[in-house]
Amino acid sequence: MTANESPRTMKTVETNWDIIHLLEELDGARATEIAERLDIPKSTVSTHLATLKQRKYVVNDGGEYRLSLYFLNIGEYVRNKSIVYRAGKEETERLARETEEYTHLVAEEYGRAIYLHEAQGERAVGEDYFSKQFEGTGDLYSSAYGKAILAHLPEKQVERATEDYDLSAKTENTITTTEELERVRERGFSLNDGEEIRGMRAVGAPIQKRDGSVLGAVSVSKPASRMREEEFRETIPEIVMSTANVIEVNIETSRNVVDRS
Repeated sequence: MTANESPRTMKTVETNWDIIHLLEELDGARATEIAERLDIPKSTVSTHLATLKQRKYVVNDGGEYRLSLYFLNIGEYVRNKSIVYRAGKEETERLARETEEYTHLVAEEYGRAIYLHEAQGERAVGEDYFSKQFEGTGDLYSSAYGKAILAHLPEKQVERATEDYDLSAKTENTITTTEELERVRERGFSLNDGEEIRGMRAVGAPIQKRDGSVLGAVSVSKPASRMREEEFRETIPEIVMSTANVIEVNIETSRNVVDRS
């Protein structure tokens, strides 16, 4: 296999995951609908569903299939293995209490934002939107946490991360230029001024290792009416960067403990 060739894959496994992702997208579906959506024979879909049901990963509810709670076991295992989650969960909740707003702890994998934890302060708004976001993965370029991560990824990874989406503006304020990432690197934090949701501002900061490589990001989201210019560009960034630094220290400390054991 040459450097430009893709590795061989198994079609049956690909189909399995196509069905799983479609069941997630549709929040459950019948075999006929799945076959039509994926343009494959219903008999093939039925065989895959029967296998997934036998392995307890789907449930047949009167002919409609849905993903089973068994996926929770895998998800919780993976999240709990994340050093960013273990080191940042309590700090993300502390940040929510201090700012009284929504806070997010995010990592990056395969060019997408992976939501590890969110915390809701007493004055937080946007629960429906943020809860929906945490059900999947997200773009990096239009969010504060995403830009904090993108700004500290190697150039080739940034290119790969942006190949999967067209960088189209989500609002009239969305910034899609590489110059924005340069500004994030220079000041140490990222700003989202209504780029993802009109009327919402957010500040993010990267979580990095000692060598400068990025592990994730933490952010605060707040209505623009409650985050004026000085707070948006000075006060909140200081708090968010401080939180990111504490998480970095927690990570380094936990690694030192492991190394000594």
